[in-house]
Amino acid sequence: MTTTSKDVAGQTGGARVAVQRFGTFLSGMIMPLIPALLAWGIFTAFFIEKGWTPNAQLATIVGPYIHYLLPILIAYLGGHLVYSVRGGVVGAIATFGVIAGSDYLIAQVNLNLPADNQLGEINMFIGAMIMAPLAAWTMKQLDRLWDGKIKAGFEMLVNMFSAGIWGFVMAIVGFYPLAFLINGLMDLLSTAVNFLIDTGLLPLTSILIEPAKVFFLNNAINHGVLTPLGIEQAASSDSGGSILFLLEANPGPGVGLLLAFTIFGIGAARASAPGAALIQFVGGIHEVYFPYALLKPTLIIALIFGGMTGVTTNLLLGGALRAPAAPGSILAVLAQVADNSYFAVILSVVLSAAVTFVIASIILRASRKRDLLNEGDQFEAAIAKTEANKGKTSAAMGALRATNGRDRTVNRDAEEAFDRLETEDQTGGQLDGGIVGTKHIQNVVFACDAGMGSSAMGASVLRNKFKKAGLTDVTITNAAIANLDPSADLVITQNQLTDRARRQTPDAVHVSVDNFMNSPKYDEVVDLVREQQQDGK
Repeated sequence: MTTTSKDVAGQTGGARVAVQRFGTFLSGMIMPLIPALLAWGIFTAFFIEKGWTPNAQLATIVGPYIHYLLPILIAYLGGHLVYSVRGGVVGAIATFGVIAGSDYLIAQVNLNLPADNQLGEINMFIGAMIMAPLAAWTMKQLDRLWDGKIKAGFEMLVNMFSAGIWGFVMAIVGFYPLAFLINGLMDLLSTAVNFLIDTGLLPLTSILIEPAKVFFLNNAINHGVLTPLGIEQAASSDSGGSILFLLEANPGPGVGLLLAFTIFGIGAARASAPGAALIQFVGGIHEVYFPYALLKPTLIIALIFGGMTGVTTNLLLGGALRAPAAPGSILAVLAQVADNSYFAVILSVVLSAAVTFVIASIILRASRKRDLLNEGDQFEAAIAKTEANKGKTSAAMGALRATNGRDRTVNRDAEEAFDRLETEDQTGGQLDGGIVGTKHIQNVVFACDAGMGSSAMGASVLRNKFKKAGLTDVTITNAAIANLDPSADLVITQNQLTDRARRQTPDAVHVSVDNFMNSPKYDEVVDLVREQQQDGK
């Protein structure tokens, strides 16, 4: 029986998918803001009192920039995600109420405090991330009430006044109850972070962060908590930086794992690890090492200890960044180092990489023989299953059995090829959930969480393959999963993200890959499009 992507779309990914979707939403408010955060980091690096070139006049930009501009930008992006431009505008209006309400509450407290012990401003990043989507969503619901009921010629009047009035109402809501709640939440979170730092327990956060990264759950932690708190801490600290920016962005654990695969891995994983290490460490795209960790989940232990080592080093030596390092490249990290703590930050990267490398190497070496045997057994099983599906043996199967006995290092690639062949035999040309026979492929989209790093690289790889094959009538782009639309004919995602992509585009052909940089399924896609064009479909 043929299984279409519509059938699979009904399957839920459970809590993991829900957290991924929430993290993607938070990422949509923060990731496009990274250039503004980088610009703020440059201002602080040069012009504050402890900057490279102190300038009292230009330093006056730093405060309003972080207190007003950045939260309003977050608010617009959050509102836009929910309800386009209209939601962005209403979200920004409402968020300004939260900012003003927070300032008013702090001013009232300061009236009863001595002049040398005044409370500082709370920058409403989390307030914007809560209020803007709420204001945009409620605006959307209100518009539905009178949709189609407005007399011709009055649409613009109603739209403008309704958005302005509702923005006013939500700004009042933000000024009183929400500002009070957000101030309390920020105090609670800041107290918790300071407790972890003061007691030396901050390295334990790696127990949560490193596995979350591998399963694409890190955005909810990073963009929902670490980035807002890090910016707040950087703005109020004497060093102008925060260690929180290094908890997730440190490229050390990832490159340590990839170096272990380079030396002690087997098959395709070992062959592709050096290139992946360069991309992860210099390009800053951490997603490229996730499949390697998932090949043997015990390797997550190595990542955790590597992450803990980096955090401990920065905690002891004062390593910090001025602003988020995005992407998490060693170049981006070094560009944001605060208070000239280069030695601490560089040492944290080196030591975290070294610890991860040592532990991962031990795990890979300890299981090497078993992995080789299991890989051969799996390949043999794949051959037998393929023959069973065909209903007969063949010379090709026999040749592959001989190859399996001579060289086990190629088994993984061959096994993937047979998995694809098996799927084709069962479904009459179906490719991982999509009906190839009836779907004309003209628009291929690579989709990842943010739609920037790894998906862009995968699109480039496939684009080159299409060019070499002489196929020029197919568009290949990259996008965030949340931004997928029905125009996509074929969507390529990493395995952990395919369920979410299917929900966005249930009518598209979906291809799951382990690694965007090196997947044999790309050749299958090329063959599919070539056959369609030759058949005149």
